[in-house]
Amino acid sequence: MKSHLGALSRQLSTVRAGQRARAGWICQSCQSLQLPQSLRSIKASRKLFTSSAALRELKDKPYYVTSPIFYVNASPHVGHLYSMVIADVLKRWQVLKGKEAILSTGTDEHGMKVQRAAELQDIQPKALCDTNSETFKDLANKANISYDHFIRTTDPDHREAVEYFWSRLRESGYIYETKHEGWYCVSDETYYPESMIEKRVSPITGKPFTACAETGSAVEWTEEKNYHFRLTAFREKLLQFYSDNPSWVTPQNRFSEVISWVQNNLEDLSISRPVSRLDWGIPVPDDPSQTIYVWVDALINYITVAGYPVWPPGSEHAKGWPVDIHVVGKDIVRFHAIYWPALLMALDLPLPKRILSHGHWMMSRQKMSKSVGNVVNPFFALDRFGVDTMRYFLIYNGAMSSDADYSNEFIVDKYKKGLQGGLGNLLNRITRSKNWNIRDAVVSMHGKQSELVSTSVKMQKEYLESIVKEVSNRMDELNPKRALQAIMEFVFEINRFLQDAAPWDRSKAGDTAAVEQIIFFAAESVRVAGILLQPFIPEKSGQLLDRLGVSLDRRTLEHARLYADDGYGTPTVPLGEGAQSSLFPPLPVED
Repeated sequence: MKSHLGALSRQLSTVRAGQRARAGWICQSCQSLQLPQSLRSIKASRKLFTSSAALRELKDKPYYVTSPIFYVNASPHVGHLYSMVIADVLKRWQVLKGKEAILSTGTDEHGMKVQRAAELQDIQPKALCDTNSETFKDLANKANISYDHFIRTTDPDHREAVEYFWSRLRESGYIYETKHEGWYCVSDETYYPESMIEKRVSPITGKPFTACAETGSAVEWTEEKNYHFRLTAFREKLLQFYSDNPSWVTPQNRFSEVISWVQNNLEDLSISRPVSRLDWGIPVPDDPSQTIYVWVDALINYITVAGYPVWPPGSEHAKGWPVDIHVVGKDIVRFHAIYWPALLMALDLPLPKRILSHGHWMMSRQKMSKSVGNVVNPFFALDRFGVDTMRYFLIYNGAMSSDADYSNEFIVDKYKKGLQGGLGNLLNRITRSKNWNIRDAVVSMHGKQSELVSTSVKMQKEYLESIVKEVSNRMDELNPKRALQAIMEFVFEINRFLQDAAPWDRSKAGDTAAVEQIIFFAAESVRVAGILLQPFIPEKSGQLLDRLGVSLDRRTLEHARLYADDGYGTPTVPLGEGAQSSLFPPLPVED
């Protein structure tokens, strides 16, 4: 068995290296790889990828986070940026904890929407994909997204993974061919049942149209012959999995919608389209008259990134599979929480551990729409307000179970109150004063831990000792918004503590011991807050820790505790003077 598996790995590697002609790669399961008959059975197929005990243990598996891969039929908007930032925060949090973590993002480049967008622009689909994919990659780079993989579904290794996955599905007996008719939504790239269809009138043109009641997107009636996946065969298995994993989809209201859909609306899934209607995609192996459904193609990207199907025995999880968290918008939960687990179940592959779904961004409580003209260009926003300001705002004001409202006024307000007036002002108060020296306070307090001078100092010490646990709990709940808010509440409390303790008055009175205690606990609190803020505002939190003189090797979660660092206190960068040299200077005035 091991020798056959090694041969499989070598043959697939050869294909990926471009050493085997495309015409010779049909990827029709084990037959195309010319493996022995004993490995062509479904049983052997399942063993091939799931038999390893290491796959179940996963204790040393990298923490794997994914953002959605984004359609390239149009330019990025602020919702795409939001998904990226959430995924990035979750990945960076694991790194802060000392865990190896992987983040994958990318672009979804096949399907009807892309084909039609290219037709409207009178260009080839691949040219459209190349241009727009690069734009999404530029956005990820500009927003300081620490991605490890940027996958494109037009990548050769992804095509091979999709072909192989399809062939395994076909071999499993869960694919059949039949005539299909129903309401298809090009915008959502999916069929909807009759129960979800309604008549509407366009508010712009005044013309009637048929739409999906759930999304409001236009649908069209289609009749065609294609392949179907026996999704209904997994109804009970899906429901049992949901029952066994009650926190699998967050937030709970979205999980309830998933469960209701499986109970009441589940139908077998059309998983191909005639080439006569859709030719921009991956052809069905052995049937060039059909194109693989874009959502089957797209979902497989997550496992392509993890090295599928070249998984040497005992190392199936080395590149992160199964996913720890899929971050998705609320409009694509069904694809990830119903179709995707069922497809994986069909091949006995491990399922993702959790799915985090977020709401949409509204403008003046109205859904952003290009036709209305209220779509936010994320590049403009990042240029105007700064990368970390936008990251901060999106996490602080974004919503999971509901939608959130976007406005420039909200961004400015959060910047002034939280970043400039809260964190930035606090940092200036403790680092720029001529009445004390942070380094002296750190050395003194590490050398002696005398009785605390006041009730306010005692309370600040207790708060400092509890904040990391609170933030960690929120992150474990997949609630980065509440985690960030907890950190900022802590920052506001440090400011109140400093105001109440009034070290400047103690300094004038010559009470050096009291001043050292107050400044030490204030500095310790700011240091810990700076460490905790790194996943959220990585550039600015790094600059904050530079101003405190915290060395690069003492910025992990392990150091986010009282007395964990006795070496800081001397700034490693100039502190400057005045508002413009502050960590968060005044925002430029718009012309």
